[in-house]
Amino acid sequence: MRVVSGICKGRPLKAVPGNTTRPTTDKVKEAVFNMIGPYFDGGIGLDLFAGSGGLGLEGLSRGLDKVIFVDREPKAIQVIHENIKSCRMEEKTEVYRNDADRALKALIKREIQFDMIFLDPPYKKQQLVSLMEKMSQQDLLKWNGLVVCEHSFDVSLPQKVGGFSQVKHENYGIISITIYQKSLENKEE
Repeated sequence: MRVVSGICKGRPLKAVPGNTTRPTTDKVKEAVFNMIGPYFDGGIGLDLFAGSGGLGLEGLSRGLDKVIFVDREPKAIQVIHENIKSCRMEEKTEVYRNDADRALKALIKREIQFDMIFLDPPYKKQQLVSLMEKMSQQDLLKWNGLVVCEHSFDVSLPQKVGGFSQVKHENYGIISITIYQKSLENKEE
């Protein structure tokens, strides 16, 4: 695993030890960022099931101003800190050990709005729709912001979730990427 492009291009990333975390492959990561970028002029990202932090670090390398990383596993938090340090991105990151629901509640209290949200939950505990509904209701995504969902190829996500509309979907072997956008046309009634 490595940072694919941007200011940290080629920097190796550590993986979380064990088999509880499934890292996004470099090939899929590159495909994701080609679908949504590939580069950014600033913005704030949320990597909610961060694992090793690869998606959020890729976003920072490609121009995001700041990324908040959340994972509930202590091993993952340790690896995220190591990867952030390796990429020299300490000033642009926040890292929290928490489950997704509690993390969202904390972010809602802080009234943060994101330009980009990465959702890569464990495939066996897929909760993408309920998470996006909560994010939509609480206005966590800026207008034209994107939610990037990584999920198993056999999971079919709806065209609309709350105020988000599906704008892209691609399969990469057993992995699917589905991208949603928040726009004025999707404003909830």
